[in-house]
Amino acid sequence: MARTKKAAEAAEKETTTAVNAAEKETKKAAKATEEKAPAKKAPAKKAAPKKTAPKKPAKAETKVNFFVEFGGVQVPVEEVVNNIKATIGKDAADIAVYLKPEESKAYFVADGETGEMDVFFC
Repeated sequence: MARTKKAAEAAEKETTTAVNAAEKETKKAAKATEEKAPAKKAPAKKAAPKKTAPKKPAKAETKVNFFVEFGGVQVPVEEVVNNIKATIGKDAADIAVYLKPEESKAYFVADGETGEMDVFFC
């Protein structure tokens, strides 16, 4: 029995040694794999969304009905401007109008050209 006990102890030592060696080999292999494998990259940061100013509502153009009244008769200013354009023969980018109802005249400067025209309050 002495031999069997010694043999069993020796076999146990061999098994433990083999297991320990196998564990060491596994650890070495895992370490080598970690070293060879590319390191995991941190997830790419998404660009922060650009801050934009809140959209301003489009300015609605105000429609103005402007009349000059003299002697109980009304004349729309738009009509005076259209007559000035017809008088100079072209569309002007800049028009200044001086309306004198007591003289029934409109004096104007359109793109640097001066002129006058009659305005009828009838």
